[in-house]
This record gives sequence, C-alpha cells and structure tokens, in this order.
Amino acid sequence: MKKTIKIYTYAACMITVFFTACSKDFLIKPPTDAITDGNFYKTDDQVLAATALLYSKVWFDYNDKASYNLGDFRGGTAFSAWNDRGNVLFNTTGSTPENGSAWRSFFIVVGQSNLAIQNINTYAGAEVSESVKKMAIAEARFMRALAYRFLVMNWGEVPVIENNLTLLADTSVTRNTIPSIWRFLTKEMRAIAEDLPETPLRPGRLTRWSAEGMLARFYLTRAGVESSGGARNQVFLDSARYFSERVIKNSGAALLSNYANLFLFPYDNNAESLFSLQWVYSGPTTWGTQNSTPAYLAYSPDIANGDGWGGDKGATWWMISMYDGFNETSDGKLKGRTLDQRLKATFMLPGASYPEITQTITGGKQKLIYPFTGTDNNFLAIKKYVTGKAEDVGGASASQRYGNDTYMLRLAEMYLIYAEAVLSNNAETTDVTALEYFNKVHMRAGLPAFEDPITMDVILKERFKEFAMEGMAWYDLVSLHYYNPQKAYDILSAQDRGLFFTEPDQFPNPTQWTFTKTSWFSERNITANSGNFRLPIPDAELSQAPNLLKPATEYQQ
Repeated sequence: MKKTIKIYTYAACMITVFFTACSKDFLIKPPTDAITDGNFYKTDDQVLAATALLYSKVWFDYNDKASYNLGDFRGGTAFSAWNDRGNVLFNTTGSTPENGSAWRSFFIVVGQSNLAIQNINTYAGAEVSESVKKMAIAEARFMRALAYRFLVMNWGEVPVIENNLTLLADTSVTRNTIPSIWRFLTKEMRAIAEDLPETPLRPGRLTRWSAEGMLARFYLTRAGVESSGGARNQVFLDSARYFSERVIKNSGAALLSNYANLFLFPYDNNAESLFSLQWVYSGPTTWGTQNSTPAYLAYSPDIANGDGWGGDKGATWWMISMYDGFNETSDGKLKGRTLDQRLKATFMLPGASYPEITQTITGGKQKLIYPFTGTDNNFLAIKKYVTGKAEDVGGASASQRYGNDTYMLRLAEMYLIYAEAVLSNNAETTDVTALEYFNKVHMRAGLPAFEDPITMDVILKERFKEFAMEGMAWYDLVSLHYYNPQKAYDILSAQDRGLFFTEPDQFPNPTQWTFTKTSWFSERNITANSGNFRLPIPDAELSQAPNLLKPATEYQQ
C-alpha cells in the first residue's frame, strides 16, 4: 500500500503546474507555478496536499545526482573513474552540472516553502484546523531551513530569503554572512519544533523529533562556526548534547537491529528514520516525484530496469581502509575481511551475494552474486539505495523511476552527535554514556564493543562508515573545517581516490579479499586548500544575479 503522504503528493501534482526547475531568475522574482488558487486551501486535506510536494519534487534536482556527487565524491567515500571527474578530483567549477543543479534545487525548496507559508496564511479557510495550519507552516519552514543548511555549507555566504514576493520590488538582495545564517537556522528550528506534533500526523510527515534532531545537528555545526582559537563554542556543544539526548530518550525511534535492513525494500518510514524524502513510483507520465538516483548507482542493467549506469562508480581505496579487518601488507596491498556489516550493505565486493536482487545472466536469472571481473582494476559497486528490478519490489519501479525514500536524518546520527558533543574540545573522553551511545551504532554493525577512549578521529571514522553513500561525508568535513580547516584539508588530501583491483580468495563465497592499487592510474590524490574547499557559485546564477558578488552583510530577522 502506498504511504498516505505519497498519495497527497500525487494529488498535489494533479492541481499544480510543475515547476520547470531550470529557471535562472528565482532570486529575482518568485516562481509563478505554485498552488495559489484561493479556492484550494479550504480543508485540512488540501493544506496537507499543498505541503506534500515539499517532501519530494522540490528536492529532485539535488537527489538525482548532486547528492552523491557532492556528499560522497567530494567527501571521498566513493568515486567515479571516468565521469563526474570534477567532483572526484575536487575541481568543482561554476559550470559543473551538479553544482548548478544542487544550488537550483535548494533555492527551489526555499522559494516553494516561502510561497507555501504565504498561501496558507492568506488562503486557509475556516474549516482548516489550527493544528494543521500550524503544522503545515512548520513543515515549510523546516524545509527552508534545511535547504539553507546545505546552501551555507556548500557556498558559504548566500542570501537568506524569507518572502519571495518582496523581491518583486527589491532586486538588490545580497549574500548574508555565515554566522548570521547559522543564527537564523537555529532560531528557526527551535520555533519549528514547537509547532510540529510529537507523532506524525500522516506516515512520513515531520515531527517535533525531526526538528529537534536537526537542532542537534545544527548546534554541533554552529559550535564550530562560532569557535575561538580552534575551540568550539561550548554553549552550542551543550545544546547539541541536550537535543540529541532528548530525541534518543523521547522520540520513540529505535535503531533497526540489522544495518542492512535500512536499505532493503520496503524500508520507508521505519523506526530509525527521523526524516526522509518521500518518493513514489509514479509511472511513465509523471516526472519529479520519483527517486531517480538508483538508476545512476546500480552497476549494470543486469540488476536494474533498463538503466543501471553506475558501472564505474564504487568505494574509494581510502573508504575501504576505514573498515576494521583490512590490513596493509609489506607491498602496499590491503588484505583481509571485516566483521563490519555496513560494508556489504553499502558496497559490493566480488563474490558477495544479495538474494533480494535478481541478476540477469546468460540463459536466465539468479539471485545476485556480485561478479569477479577485470585484471588490474575493478569496482566495489554501490549497493546502498539499489533495490533491483521491478520484480524485486512488487512491480513498483521502472527505468529511472523508483519509489524508495532517501534518508535525511536517522537516529544513529543522534547517538554519534551525543558522543561528539560530550567529547567537546577535549582530546578524548571515557564518559560512560558517550561510550554506550557510540557502541549502539558501532555494535549494531556487528563489531565488538569499542572500549578505548573516544577521540574525534574515532567519531569521524564511525560517521564515514555509518553514512557512506548517504551524502554525508562532505558535510562532516565542512563542519570540521569551520573550526579546524587544516585537519579537514589533511583528511581530504590523504584520501586515495584512484583505481584498484579487488581479488577474492575464492569465488563464490569468499572468505577474504586482496586489494591492489592499479599501477598505471595516476590521479590518486587531490590537494584541498582554502582556494578550492568551498563550491563556487554557479556561473549561470552569477550572470542573472550579479549582486551575489557583493560583500555579505549580517542577516537581521
């Protein structure tokens, strides 16, 4: 059965002219294709239908390919050998496609959220309950705040726009400073949390715990933004600790017992999810409310629906080195096996089996066994978010049209935020609760209890493994960069992003693997520095909004 929110997404699509998502003048004037019919916002169901698109279509251009290009390729957890090389090599420019599509998508979220707030305040009829009206406005404010979190972390100073309609008479909008944007975001999210219900009004809808979880994330980052002498702001670290613990103790959310189940169909809106983008398999006539990302991640049409264009994508050498159990040999190879269940659930190693996915082979089909190919290079293909053929998901998928949701916030992050907030500015911590919470995540992956003191390096390593291919690594490094830029540069510059060959000791059912770097491949490392760390504002936007080049000013609410 389709989720309720997805039904309302479809209803909204039927009465809305889809935004083109390619206009370059969204900073100059508001979109004209949002729901503005004063006769529409007359019931709770209509108001909920109006905000349903904020869970999907407005994020489409970001989710499509930009999410992993920025979050994982730039972050170093994954790479593409022959495509998207600007992002892999840390040379994203103003004309890099994913740079433009991400910027565009985030400002579409901002613009449509602003108009939703405006329309609900203006047109909501007497039959609309005050609780639904309040919640719907909070939903729009939440989406706008999250979009600005992405904008400020990728591009730095950006313009904060709370009302697109004012831009009709004022085209002098300029960028705002990074600290003032973060002040706006945390203030907004605190207000949003008060207006969201503690349990979802409909499946997939935001709750108070979605907002408080984001507050934990926001405050952890803001502690670095307002650091002094390399020391993070303790008040904001305490706030991150406070809100993460509230979510852990009061939300009712729970870690799934098996990590792989987070990505096995149908996993949508499970007990661990605090907020997910809500995609729906919508058939051949509708575009933009489905999840297209699996089309670009699946390694072959053999496991997809006529798409499957991810054959040159996979884990980086650096990422594989994160997993315990793979040890470097005297000749520079990696060898061994890992107990960490997150590896198999995120990346495919030769000989690994995935019975939930059907694989086309010569003469028929079988349950997927990831093939062993190549002589001096091959790929550890991406598994996370890849759910297989239509027959593997009850018929609910087709080429570039998948219905599985995209995680934006999981309970696991709350445990790791708590541990990091307790670590604070110290070199290490042995705090009992911090270790307990850290081990909730660590041991869920099949690993033995971590008993050493927790350090920042330990937390980062855990985050990289837990959230690989969820578009997170880059933003973890941006958060680090706010208060320790050299450490962020050092991590990025030390990553090996080059080709390598993975050989199982036997096929199928391997017991260990050997990884050997491809000798002739030279583009192995990047050099991160202050000149290339931040994304450049897309060229097309600068040509339409030259005020983006003016000095940033403080944002005043």
